[in-house]
Amino acid sequence: MEGYTEIEYSVVDGIATIVLDREARMNAFTGQMCDELVAACDAIDADDAVRVLVVTGRGRAFCAGADLGEGGSTFDDRGREKAARYGEVDGVGRDRGGVVSLRFAALRVPVVAAVNGAAVGVGATMTLPMDVRVAGASARFGFVFARRGIVPEAASSWFLPRVVGISRAMEWAMTGRVFGAREALEGGLVSRVVPDEDLLDTAYALAREVVENTSSVSVALTRQMMWSMLSASSPWEAHALDSRAVLELGRDADAAEGVTAFLEKRPPAFPLRRTRDHTDIVPEWPARP
Repeated sequence: MEGYTEIEYSVVDGIATIVLDREARMNAFTGQMCDELVAACDAIDADDAVRVLVVTGRGRAFCAGADLGEGGSTFDDRGREKAARYGEVDGVGRDRGGVVSLRFAALRVPVVAAVNGAAVGVGATMTLPMDVRVAGASARFGFVFARRGIVPEAASSWFLPRVVGISRAMEWAMTGRVFGAREALEGGLVSRVVPDEDLLDTAYALAREVVENTSSVSVALTRQMMWSMLSASSPWEAHALDSRAVLELGRDADAAEGVTAFLEKRPPAFPLRRTRDHTDIVPEWPARP
């Protein structure tokens, strides 16, 4: 997609940044934003220069949820054009929040959410397949769907219990209440809470640690392995996948470089590329039915 109107996308020193960019509407989610987020993820997966993605919001909010500008008919899709670009699942047009969350899930680079201000509704659920969520002290979260007469979307009934456990997930979903960063930390939704002014610096420091020290192929495969094993029926599935991956990567140039750089006490220069090397070791995840 040429040009973005509802997000800002940039790449600097191996770190891609997506800024949700509808500040006047607290970055509320729209179909256009969905399209642009998917396009940005496609660009990232095709670009070996990108090693990590940081996602944040413009201004005082991360994302205040779906844009409710259509009032009571906001969630009524009768007579509207379906999101034909993304097809159907089980005969029903796909929920756009799920389109975005599953595209984030399928990325082959790690994703860091830098949550500033309100992250409510889809603004909260879209972060669940991101790998690390860092919150500013003023961040607020809410799985508010029951208070709007709908249900959690964006595949969050799969992601949220796996991130925070079923009891905490049900407490937040059944009450629909908005809660602060400290409760999000205690519940395991975020990994750390930092002063608002330190939020982006913290996220970028984490991203730089990945860029400067790790193999892009190793990180891509690790991300797919970790997420896909959440629904494995036995640790033997993980053991089988680990065994194959260690065997294949152990014979290749990144493993040799990683060990040599460590022994020589210098930064590594990994030669393999995630877009072309060992892309078949881990089955596509999440696999589309």
